[in-house]
Formats: sequence, structure tokens, C-alpha cells
Amino acid sequence: MTRTITVEGMTCEHCEQTVEEALSDVGGVESATADRESESATVEGDADDDELVAAVEDAGYEASA
Repeated sequence: MTRTITVEGMTCEHCEQTVEEALSDVGGVESATADRESESATVEGDADDDELVAAVEDAGYEASA
């Protein structure tokens, strides 16, 4: 399953990597790609939306599913 979440606050490539790593640590995530220009992250897998949002927020960014 593919889903896209909104991520605000990414300003550089390092931010994208941080968000991708945070999302990849969530159980059920097969892959994650963050894009600062579209202020979003695309996630493959069956992880819970609330867990994805929490992981991004724990990494220091605003997120919503």
C-alpha cells in the first residue's frame, strides 16, 4: 500500500534523509521517500498513519496524514 503524508519544515537534503530514516524505522514500512519541495513523504507498506505522523514529529517536523 502506498500513502502520502504531509511534512512541513524540511529545508534541505539532510532534512529529507532525516524524515526518510524516521519513517523507515516504523514497523511495516518497506520504503520511504521525502520531498521538501512538495512538503510530503511517500511511504510503501502497511504501517499505521498515526505511527508515521508520530515518527516524523519525533524527528522534529510537522506532519499530517
